[in-house]
Amino acid sequence: MFDTYHFYETMEQNDILLLYKGNITSDLVSSLLHMTEARLENMDEAPKIKRKVFNVLVECLQNVYHHRDQGESFEGGNSAILMLGKKDDDYFIVTGNMIFAKNVEGLNDRLDRLNKLSKEELKLAYQDVLANKGFSEKGGAGLGFIDILRKSGQRLDYRFQKINDEFSFFSLKVKISQTAQIK
Repeated sequence: MFDTYHFYETMEQNDILLLYKGNITSDLVSSLLHMTEARLENMDEAPKIKRKVFNVLVECLQNVYHHRDQGESFEGGNSAILMLGKKDDDYFIVTGNMIFAKNVEGLNDRLDRLNKLSKEELKLAYQDVLANKGFSEKGGAGLGFIDILRKSGQRLDYRFQKINDEFSFFSLKVKISQTAQIK
């Protein structure tokens, strides 16, 4: 169904703090955030990095919840995956969800453009979206990926895997390093 190599390779090579696969609901998002907050609180880590990891996780989960696509022609269209882990001093968050195949090109182009922006350009893009955009039909203003890039300080690693003519599986991996900054 999805790029299992992308996820299982990550699992095998790292310390997994949280792993979920299944249907996504608003109650589940809240539960996952509470569990993660508790796990991070018990870790010997600087408060700043804990906040950064938690804030990026919030954005990633909101992205999965609000922008997953469902349809009659694909069973399990509400299903998603989430993984939070740590390797050495870096945290990573991996999410995956179904999207309509017709949206792949636009999302790919947008992520490519955002990944090329400098730290200052991301700040300007964030301000521009706030000043000029309203909310979309799914409730967002288009700030999620910009926010993830700004907070993580890392480029986004993403993939699309075609499922059928109507759906693709979108996977996103975000690395959160204590030292890295977008230049």
